Amino acid sequence: MSRRTDRINELLRREIGNILQKDFEWHGKLVTVGAVEVTQDLKEGKVWVGVLGGDPAPVIEKLNREHGAIQAKVMRRVVLKSTPVLHFRHDSSAVRGVDLVNLLDEVDKMPKAADTEEESQ
Repeated sequence: MSRRTDRINELLRREIGNILQKDFEWHGKLVTVGAVEVTQDLKEGKVWVGVLGGDPAPVIEKLNREHGAIQAKVMRRVVLKSTPVLHFRHDSSAVRGVDLVNLLDEVDKMPKAADTEEESQ
């Protein structure tokens, strides 16, 4: 990707994240924007959304239903030649990260082998 596209992706990620935080109520769920990937011509964009604390399907459905309103708010805040059509997708990396941390905690609690120095004495 070009440097310009990377900057636009990051700018859109921050702005969409702010909109989702301020303008939507998620009822006990944590909804974050992990990444945005726009096409080179800026006509379409995939928004990767992480959802913790519940089923992600209703959140993704709601965002895809409301994508026009979200795009309008983004268009007011970010001046681009054309605002990309946003498609929201579920990003399960946050859930995988939590699962990995929990697994590491379990491994840490398991009995450990004796140090080699202790064995040689």
